[in-house]
Amino acid sequence: MYNYDIKIVYGEAKMNITDLLKKTAKEQRDALLNRDVSAVELVNATYENIEKHDDTIGAYNSLCKEKALETAKAVDEKIAKKEELPKLAGIPLALKDNINYKGYKTTASSKILENFVSPYDATVTEKLKANMIPIIGKANLDEFAMGSSNENSAFKIVRNPWNLNKVPGGSSGGSAAAVASYEAALALGSDTGGSIRLPASFCGIVGLKPTYGRVSRYGLIAFASSLDQIGPFGRSVEDTAMLLEAISGYDRWDSTSLNLPVPEYSKGLDKDIKGLKVGYIKELFGEGVDPDVKKAAEAALQTYKDLGAEIVEISLPLLKHSIGVYYIIATAEASSNLARFDGVKYGHRTENAKNLLEMYTKTRAEGFGDEVKRRIMLGTYALSSGYYDAYYKKAQQIRQLIKQDFDRAFEKADILVSPTCPNTAFDIGSKIEDPLSMYLTDIGTISANLAGIPGLSLPCGFDSDGMPVGLQILAPALAEERLLNAAYKFETATEYHNKKVCLA
Repeated sequence: MYNYDIKIVYGEAKMNITDLLKKTAKEQRDALLNRDVSAVELVNATYENIEKHDDTIGAYNSLCKEKALETAKAVDEKIAKKEELPKLAGIPLALKDNINYKGYKTTASSKILENFVSPYDATVTEKLKANMIPIIGKANLDEFAMGSSNENSAFKIVRNPWNLNKVPGGSSGGSAAAVASYEAALALGSDTGGSIRLPASFCGIVGLKPTYGRVSRYGLIAFASSLDQIGPFGRSVEDTAMLLEAISGYDRWDSTSLNLPVPEYSKGLDKDIKGLKVGYIKELFGEGVDPDVKKAAEAALQTYKDLGAEIVEISLPLLKHSIGVYYIIATAEASSNLARFDGVKYGHRTENAKNLLEMYTKTRAEGFGDEVKRRIMLGTYALSSGYYDAYYKKAQQIRQLIKQDFDRAFEKADILVSPTCPNTAFDIGSKIEDPLSMYLTDIGTISANLAGIPGLSLPCGFDSDGMPVGLQILAPALAEERLLNAAYKFETATEYHNKKVCLA
């Protein structure tokens, strides 16, 4: 066990390893390469922090300590030999618990998979291993990634580290809370309608949903296959860019994977953005936006103007239909994807069935939570005979029109900005009985998934209660370099990312 009284030298300042846990992944990497601290010490200190705080926060469903320490030891051996290392080698990471990690549980925070052990690695997990990134544990989420608050986990609620009475956002709430509370420096989540960007906004960190197909979905438990995308969380734009580099690339096991070279995203962050056309989405600055959120987002526009960018108004007239379109397409695909969880080959099986049909029915009734059941029923209805054309087909047609809205917008602007969410983190329990109110939380994020374009959330201020406000930046498909550059220039021009959670 690491001795917290031992001081390490970091740059010109002295600090103990507890302070280093609060630093960015880049700063932690520098400390490792300078041999101010070992990877084993860093990973052990992360687990000590988890032991101290995670009973309260609930960020993890399970831990992977033995393998994480094995990876850290291998990193230390390479550093001792002065061998070249991947950029994020030795940096602790939380893996969302709907992404397979061979030999460890992948539950999707559902009772139906409570004891399921992954028989293979997801492609992103293989990439993490190849980059020698210690996987600390499997992060809690809304069951099957269905939710905006991380209150739908079958096991425990995740609490926001900034205020334990508030939600962290969902569905990747455990991943975001782990990074915000120093229980990991990095995390992976999945984003189907905002499930990376919303928790990043609520927890005051950076989260990025890549272009659809930029990162392999192989080994991700599917929710809505035409919308799902795995993406990174970090404490800075640079951390997020480095992790995106590590996980991106073509994968023959994913038929939707794009066979294109992966740029070195972290190299082009500091380019001048003078003359960049920043379009603000007027529909997301209007009615229903919390005054503190609107004020912070408008201040962000002024920051871009001060950096030499040109501010233009953009209208997305079909944005108002995005919630309806999303909740037809996503639930329809979910009803199909989740049909495999029937108690036959793996996962929970009821003990009280008299015949096959009763086994199916009781297994699914016992194994799925209320929100998952709600979405399966909605999706099955939308796909049923006599309703397919009226609902699913029409939703797909409007989805194409929404994409065309974005195409026209990007003819006028290089990036689009808006508040990530109309509000900051809300109280636990305040929306759980009102599904429609919960769904509307995603009004700002869903359209990017429908269009398949990349989106990022980063801190841009705080509300009157001290809760973080997130700024969403959107870019055309495969323009992650432009997106990250614009985010980095904003981050370095402001101080919001420097304010940290203070844990008791």
